[in-house]
Amino acid sequence: MLSQSPLHRRHAQVLKPLLISAVVFIVGFIAGSMALSNRSDAQERRALSATDQAFEPFWDAYAIVESRYVDPVDIDILVNGAIDGMIGALEDEHSGYIQQPDLCDRASDFSGEFSGIGVTIRTIEDTGEIEIVTVIPGSPAAGAGLLPGDVFYEVEGQLVAGKTQAELTALVPGPRGTTVAITFKRGDELLSFEITRELFTLPNVTYQALGDKIAHVKMLDFNDLSRAQLDEALKDIDINKTSGLIFDIRDNPGGTLASAIEIGSAFIKDGALLRQVSRDQSEEVTRAHGDYADIDVPIVVLVNETSASAAEVIAGAMQDYGVATIMGEPTFGKGTVQNIVPDLANGACLRITVKRWLRPNGSWIHAQGITPDIIVEWDPQTNEEREHDLQLEAAIEFLQDLRD
Repeated sequence: MLSQSPLHRRHAQVLKPLLISAVVFIVGFIAGSMALSNRSDAQERRALSATDQAFEPFWDAYAIVESRYVDPVDIDILVNGAIDGMIGALEDEHSGYIQQPDLCDRASDFSGEFSGIGVTIRTIEDTGEIEIVTVIPGSPAAGAGLLPGDVFYEVEGQLVAGKTQAELTALVPGPRGTTVAITFKRGDELLSFEITRELFTLPNVTYQALGDKIAHVKMLDFNDLSRAQLDEALKDIDINKTSGLIFDIRDNPGGTLASAIEIGSAFIKDGALLRQVSRDQSEEVTRAHGDYADIDVPIVVLVNETSASAAEVIAGAMQDYGVATIMGEPTFGKGTVQNIVPDLANGACLRITVKRWLRPNGSWIHAQGITPDIIVEWDPQTNEEREHDLQLEAAIEFLQDLRD
């Protein structure tokens, strides 16, 4: 995925456990074995259910590997490979098989607290390398001197090249007070660090006054603490005594649907925030729940190509209702909802797409994203260019022109 993700316990909603029956697994194995040993018995074959028949080639292949492959193979390796292949066959980059139980716990945790080093990351599309996008102020990463753009090279002696973000998150976070050895590539240099993990709350919402009383509120993701932090920011900055609000959700990969509804309800007094379409094509309309923040100043929402998922829910709804001017670059384009389905028999879990979501106007943004009302391109390659934020400057100028 192009969207960045915090390197801590996060990603996707949780459903109640969907259990896989061991009885069904054993019966399937027996049926497959009988099919191998007695193919002339047409009556047996007709007795199989349609699903059993569909699985016959699988059991054929398993029996061949088990009996004829040159080396013994651990059955767990075969089972994990089969599940991974089944989910991969969906050709859905947002669904996946998560084998490590600790990663399953992290994937369903949106508490806003985590134990780790304190960075957000993204995969560089051209190289496949994983780099730091944000260093959280006051985090162990900040104390160690890590910088945006630092590329993960090695963690605890394991090369990072070829690993996914999920695999990296299995290595870096850990219990508070423990250390992790990481080597980063910074330009042409390799820099090694021994970083002590800490437990802390993600400073998800930051805010400041810019220019002539313009409020700049930035949100990193959508978690259980986001609405309370947004309310605190709006109160501290005394929002309706400012001349405008810049709500900055650039590089925001999303988060929980519940948080998106809470944040959307702050900006939209009444109406649908999104429409969710299930497998049977039934549609569920999710509306603002009435906790309106009563913001009475012009609003600019800043987005870019890594604003995704819940961030797109908010930007799309605000654009449809005309309550804000969307500015920046077209968003990522993630129009689906995932659940973490935990407690498979081996302790693993599935991250599975369960719904599509549509904007209030009924359009689906998947693989297209949201086109801002005003396009402002900005692709900083150096620290100096990062400090000269063209998109933020354009938002300030826009709000100042409205006032003048």
